[in-house]
Amino acid sequence: MRQAFKPKRIVWVDLEMTGLDPVHDEILEVAAIVTDWDFTEIATYEGVVRHDGAKLKTLLDRNAGFWGEHPEARRGLEEQNESGKPLGEIEQELLTFCDEFCAGEARILLGGNSIHQDRRFIDQWWPMLSKRLHYRMLDVSAWKVVMEGKYGKKFAKPENHRALDDIRGSIQELKYYLKKVKA
Repeated sequence: MRQAFKPKRIVWVDLEMTGLDPVHDEILEVAAIVTDWDFTEIATYEGVVRHDGAKLKTLLDRNAGFWGEHPEARRGLEEQNESGKPLGEIEQELLTFCDEFCAGEARILLGGNSIHQDRRFIDQWWPMLSKRLHYRMLDVSAWKVVMEGKYGKKFAKPENHRALDDIRGSIQELKYYLKKVKA
């Protein structure tokens, strides 16, 4: 008999990428927050992936429309590039983070807003982390679709396009929707 998946913690992840194509675009920044089921923050992680400056400009210019609408986010991501680390080193740090704060979990529950998109990048760029993740995910955007479509409830989430702020916004958004549900 198959054992039920009952994680004790959620690893919320947000990636900032050069675009939305996991094959042609790359990860710029990652943040992770581990919470319990009351959505209390247990630990946070932030990492910057370093890219060659010319390559970074080319990657960002491929999606100039989006980045033109968010010049402050682009500028911040470009400015922090030099302080970044290689992609593989960031993956190792994330694995260590998960080992420390999700000890005993055979598979990790990934949470976030439109987390399936971030998962595509994780699958492409961080295969060791991908193997640790459960196939089920806690996707706040599914709640958004139901709450807006069926009940007309809309959460005004800030769109900073910076990883840690975006995760905290996703957690707040899910808390907002859960308050609307009668238990």
